[in-house]
Amino acid sequence: MSRSEVKVRFGGADDIPAVLAFWLEAAEGTDRHDSADKVVALVERDPEALLLAEDDGHLVGTLIAGWDGWRAHLYRLAVHPGHRRRGIGAALIRRAEERFATFGAFRADAMVLDDNTLAHHAWRAAGYSRQPQWGRWVKPLPGSR
Repeated sequence: MSRSEVKVRFGGADDIPAVLAFWLEAAEGTDRHDSADKVVALVERDPEALLLAEDDGHLVGTLIAGWDGWRAHLYRLAVHPGHRRRGIGAALIRRAEERFATFGAFRADAMVLDDNTLAHHAWRAAGYSRQPQWGRWVKPLPGSR
């Protein structure tokens, strides 16, 4: 497969079942709190946030490029295990950065699990670096699973 065969496009409501199945197979360390309703809400709120990479019509990668009006956030970079190390992740990241540039964003941050060393290589190759001075603080909200 050459890199020119991979197409990156925005995902829509019709893509959600395939995306959810894809994340179960390709996403590392997912919290498994995914639901169609949550992805529908994402796409309805921001129709260009869900980026999909396809090779010959087959889903081979995803990235959520969230823009909250102030900051650019990257989540769910996932590439199919059989298609890794072919530039798909890089293509998704580039497309997200192009999207953020249209908003005037000056920086993007990526959520990456500490133990997902495979992802560390991809993000580092794209020019990202870990910020050791920052930590993520989380609190489960009432009603969450």
